[in-house]
Amino acid sequence: MPHTPDSEDEAPYEPTERPPVHYAEQALLGALLLDPALLEGLAELAPASFGNPFHAALFAAMRTVPAPEERAHRAGLDWLNAVLAQAQTETAGLTPSFLHSLLSACPRPRHAAAYAAMIRSEHARRTVRLHAEKLAQAATDTTVPDRPGHALAAADALARHLDELTSRFPSHSGPMPRTPPPPPAPPPTDAQEALEAEQWLLASGVAWPTYVKEMRWLSADDFLRPVYAGLWQCVTALAHRGDPVDPITVLWEAQHRGVLAAGITPADTLALLSTPVGSPDYWGERLVERTLLTRARHVAERVTAYADDPANSVHQLITGSRRALADLHAVRSRWQRATRSPPASTAQAETTVTSRASPRSLRTIPTTPARAFPARPTPGRAP
Repeated sequence: MPHTPDSEDEAPYEPTERPPVHYAEQALLGALLLDPALLEGLAELAPASFGNPFHAALFAAMRTVPAPEERAHRAGLDWLNAVLAQAQTETAGLTPSFLHSLLSACPRPRHAAAYAAMIRSEHARRTVRLHAEKLAQAATDTTVPDRPGHALAAADALARHLDELTSRFPSHSGPMPRTPPPPPAPPPTDAQEALEAEQWLLASGVAWPTYVKEMRWLSADDFLRPVYAGLWQCVTALAHRGDPVDPITVLWEAQHRGVLAAGITPADTLALLSTPVGSPDYWGERLVERTLLTRARHVAERVTAYADDPANSVHQLITGSRRALADLHAVRSRWQRATRSPPASTAQAETTVTSRASPRSLRTIPTTPARAFPARPTPGRAP
């Protein structure tokens, strides 16, 4: 028969269905009420480790009120009354009957250390979930000037917290979380603008292939549209081989690679590759930035899924979260390579271009008749 809470025996506002850690908290507090000397072995446990605010207030009161001698505790209720009075100053609604319910909820007071370990584990789960939520918010925050830096700072905070948990919980070999990973993030809300950035990247890369050879940090996975990713691979292949690069040669390479079979016509390909705007590295950075933020959001969703699965132990949660952050670190490395100063070889190559203006010399990004795009004081970095 399911247990029905009694408003006189239990604290108000408690749900009918409670997680297992709730009963561990009750059992620990009951053990401490029976034997306050057990507090000496719980130095690593803090009131914030309790999920129930009434339990947290009681434990904080136990830390505040001096523990009595064993004989005095058995002879009277002075310490229990003092703990209750101290807890009531922080949380209203606690009654003496609530303490009696805790005393009856402890099956074995000598198992207090095991109950405390359960509480610490669940608290670790909650803190990891909180860091994952902050990472998700940082990855989607459009109000900060440096969105990649903001998201990476949240990821670093999560990594540091995982290191702290590793030092608190003894490590042992265990499997990865069996929690199914969440599906990939949907396309960004500004997908049309993102696709236009990919188009301009392709056209500017064909116009200035010298820069393409230095853009090894850009991956085909950074493109939203697979056909654009295939065309970029054609441009990079020609540039790295030292072959001539222009719309016609790229079209021929695309034919041999099967890119045209993806649904783009030769005429559309030529039109796409013949309208350069800005510099290739400028648009390439935008693509990597988008991948970085998308990956950060997906990492946050993965970590949240691991934390929400009660079947995962703390060790599985730490292992799975670190594996997710490793995927973000791979994109982070490419982002750092993309935003660092251009190598000397690129700067020297710019001085040899005489048949066309260097894309880095453009001061603004032209707009199309259909829509205006954000101008940048200097698209790309100054050589």
